[in-house]
Amino acid sequence: MDETKVVFEISNKLIQKLFDSAEEKCRLNVKSFAGKKVLIEGGGYNKVWIETQPMGGAMYAKRDLEVAYNNQKIFMDHQREDGRLPGSIECRDGRLIPQFDKFQGFCFPGPALDVYYLTGKNNEYLDQLYEVLRKYDEYLWKVRDSDNDGCLESWCKYDTGEDNAVRYGNAPDYWESDKPPRGFDVVPMASMDFMSFSYAAKDTMARIAQIKGDSSLFEYHRIDADALKLRIKIILWDEEKGAFFDRDKNHRLLPTLTHNNLRMMYWNSMTRDEAEIFVKKHLLNEKEFWTNMPLPSVSISDPLYRNYGENNWSGQSQALTYQRAITALENYGYYDIIPRLGRKLFEAIGINCVFVQQYDPITMKPSLNSVAGGQDAYGPAMLAVLEYISRMYGVVVHRDRLIWSSVKEDTGLYEQHMNGHVYRLEHEQNKAYAVIDGKQIFSFERGKRVETDLSGKEHISSNDL
Repeated sequence: MDETKVVFEISNKLIQKLFDSAEEKCRLNVKSFAGKKVLIEGGGYNKVWIETQPMGGAMYAKRDLEVAYNNQKIFMDHQREDGRLPGSIECRDGRLIPQFDKFQGFCFPGPALDVYYLTGKNNEYLDQLYEVLRKYDEYLWKVRDSDNDGCLESWCKYDTGEDNAVRYGNAPDYWESDKPPRGFDVVPMASMDFMSFSYAAKDTMARIAQIKGDSSLFEYHRIDADALKLRIKIILWDEEKGAFFDRDKNHRLLPTLTHNNLRMMYWNSMTRDEAEIFVKKHLLNEKEFWTNMPLPSVSISDPLYRNYGENNWSGQSQALTYQRAITALENYGYYDIIPRLGRKLFEAIGINCVFVQQYDPITMKPSLNSVAGGQDAYGPAMLAVLEYISRMYGVVVHRDRLIWSSVKEDTGLYEQHMNGHVYRLEHEQNKAYAVIDGKQIFSFERGKRVETDLSGKEHISSNDL
């Protein structure tokens, strides 16, 4: 069987060390769950969570396609009959234990479809994915709109993976019941995340219908998804503030300006106009989200911002946010912001190569303490490093396309070995050279991101980095 791997050599010593260390420590997070290889979250988190591990698995496909596949299937195969997916899965004494006590985010539909392309376009897998998404979306609308106002709700902190977030007030951490919580200040909370879960499911079902050549089913899901995107705007968009905001159990706007707007960009549930407003007004604002270490969980100017250093989504910049940000920015064409974030992440982690969950937005200092004591080998931090490198110096196999990226600094090469092919990008002083299976296909000026078909011959787009 052809080996799947990345070969990377770069003149920048810090980036080379980060790459080598991240690859080495990522391998420590590959575990056997009931006989199947999966990538756990790591850094003290020894389960697979649906907010991180389908996405993490898809990113790890560059190194292990079997792990990538299993990180999707483990959730697909443990869906409940009513459609709910486990928020996390534990392996105890060789037995898998799906856990339904929180939703824990939903970074699943896009990565699961990515893995369909990467692992040979298996129709049985695609059919199962469609059914999983259909049942999940039906469950959301049956259970999580408890006041029937047309907006899905978060019922506990772990529903959106915002551990200890101050903005949730006295909401519980977990909530297992299909009956909504009562007697709390904020929840049930009208949620931009939950509306985006549904949008991502509907949008991906439309894409699957298109792949299968079912035009009527594609049209049905496309209209459904577009209608939901409009409904999200009507209920949760604040025109004056230029951002989305959740609402409390009494439908009152919760004024905390959160990074969850960037999560919406990950799920593609914003319009392009909304994304442009949020990015220009808030994301790149040094008094809000573009801090010394960008992407705090809450705007640093917000009254509920807290710079807590241990597993808290009330302020510090999260490695998981950096991991999601790549897709979020690519969805809306903000390719030039990606290297800026990558350089910040590389600097914050530094030459010691200790990979942790959180970073101080002001000092850039890593927060070394976790729920399990001193932290290292936190998966989202390591995968984020490897993924930013791929978007700055690499060639990425993405569905039916290749993404070739060459920032202007440093010289070296990046090779992706996958499915019997070797895709190579050589970075020389002023030019980058694209090579497939030993044959140079084209060259381009550095400081560019070029998309091509899988042969490298048909150029789809070229953008500045």
